[in-house]
Amino acid sequence: MSRFDRYLLSQFLALFGFFSLVLVLIYWVNRAVGLFDRIIGDGQSALVFLEISLLTLPNVIRIVLPVSAFAAAVYTTNRLTQDGELVVMQATGFSAFRLARPVMYFGLSVTLMLVLLYNVIVPASRSVLADRTAEISANVTAGLLVDGKFIHPSSGITFYIRDISDRGELQDVFLTDNRNTTAPTTYTARRGLLVRGDTEPKLIMFDGMSQSYDPAKKRLSVIHFADFTYDLGGFLTTDARVARSLDELSTRELLFPTPALIDEVKQSRAVLLADGHARIAQPFLALATSLIGFAALLLGAFSRFGLWRQIIGAIVLLIVIQMINNAGFAASLAEGYGWIMVYIAPIVGILVALIMLWVAQRPRRRHSAGPGPHSLEGAAA
Repeated sequence: MSRFDRYLLSQFLALFGFFSLVLVLIYWVNRAVGLFDRIIGDGQSALVFLEISLLTLPNVIRIVLPVSAFAAAVYTTNRLTQDGELVVMQATGFSAFRLARPVMYFGLSVTLMLVLLYNVIVPASRSVLADRTAEISANVTAGLLVDGKFIHPSSGITFYIRDISDRGELQDVFLTDNRNTTAPTTYTARRGLLVRGDTEPKLIMFDGMSQSYDPAKKRLSVIHFADFTYDLGGFLTTDARVARSLDELSTRELLFPTPALIDEVKQSRAVLLADGHARIAQPFLALATSLIGFAALLLGAFSRFGLWRQIIGAIVLLIVIQMINNAGFAASLAEGYGWIMVYIAPIVGILVALIMLWVAQRPRRRHSAGPGPHSLEGAAA
């Protein structure tokens, strides 16, 4: 790699890191607000929130990297053009394709990152996230230890705690069990404790009473108790994992689906193939967007009116490529060889960039051909 290529590559990577950090933070903060309310509201600790957030980051990074590559290519090319560095290199005889070589190195570097994310890191993180989410859902105690809020852990069950002391005691417990419509029961107690039983968790209530109402006889039965043990396992359900999602499957499993896998994920073979081939095709969108951003600005390198029109044109092209990508993925869900359609968007993007590079160097070729015979005669006259 020449010194010029290393210089341009370093510029692209520096801006790429900056834009990636900004976009990841914006996207992550936007999602973390709802995640924080849900996890902390369910009685989990801040460490659990941090763990879940870190497990969601690979998927966020996978989404923003192509956009960051495009932004870095456009910003760096615009700055180098305004500073005259690209103009000087073009004047020394560098063609548009020669100038685009470090951009190709940059795009391939981002593509390699995306290949690792799509095929290794994201599936692994999604699998761990699913396991961890199932564990949190199975944590019955954490789901009930929410003070000042009415909780409905199951149909017909209402649970309320006014406060939780520093020692873990539940203050002013309220529990309504309406699962049996013929004999709904309400429990109230001044204090309570959640304990683990031999097989199922239990709620021990102190200094309270139970009220059972018989609608047929219109009779209310009230029983006062000093302590009472209520079995929570009868109504608390856990979200145990029964099947994996497509994001958790390895690329090999998606590309070579077995009947057992199809039955597990409840998806057709075409869907699995489309998702598997998308993991191969999608990373090359980073190469396409990088080349498009660079080539579009190179078209206006000698414009005296700035490059804002080229920047807008590059953004429009990026939107068009994304629309083609969405349409291609939708078409790839068809049976047979529909999965081929996921490769359309990266191929079209790279071809468009190559055409723009060819157009960008044509004026310089005509100019460098030298004066024609008519111009020589005019100069002699």
